Amino acid sequence: MNKHLSIISRILVAFASGALIAVFLLPAWRIDLFAPQYPEGLSMYIWINKLSGDVEIINGLNHYIGMKHISAEMFPEFKYLTYVVIFFMALGMTAAITGKRKILLIYIIATIIGGLLVLYDLYRWGYDYGHNLDPKAAIQVPGLSYQPPVLGHKRLLNFDAYSFPDAAGWIVIGAGTLCILVWLTEWYINRKKRKT
Repeated sequence: MNKHLSIISRILVAFASGALIAVFLLPAWRIDLFAPQYPEGLSMYIWINKLSGDVEIINGLNHYIGMKHISAEMFPEFKYLTYVVIFFMALGMTAAITGKRKILLIYIIATIIGGLLVLYDLYRWGYDYGHNLDPKAAIQVPGLSYQPPVLGHKRLLNFDAYSFPDAAGWIVIGAGTLCILVWLTEWYINRKKRKT
């Protein structure tokens, strides 16, 4: 059984790993809010190490319902995510340079686990943000929480909230998908060779 990737597969894995540099240049996630008074919408962009967009306007609105002030300090992950991405880039490049299918499989498993942890982290942050409200807030609706969606759409009072990957997030998803397809293709080709 051939335990090494083909040259084309190695090039594709190197390309996918290199594409992760996008997270240093583009936002990875976005949360959009739409309401009758904001038909053009309000957007918050989550980067690897900062927030941007209409964060202060959102903070001003959320103050009335007792939500915490959103700031980069709320995300301790910002302090180490750069190193996590560098690790993934290095692991992917190692798989491409050595051509070892086993290293590519480890890279894919780590990528899937990493993606699930990101979603869990977004859920955990959103839960705390939407449930731990200031009891002295100007507007209080008993029993109502304001947890934003992790992925997709949710109605929060008169706001429609949407949460999706942004440019860098889609690039990371595409890179991970490409590596999975490379591994499956290599596995299928080697399986066919073993049968002949």
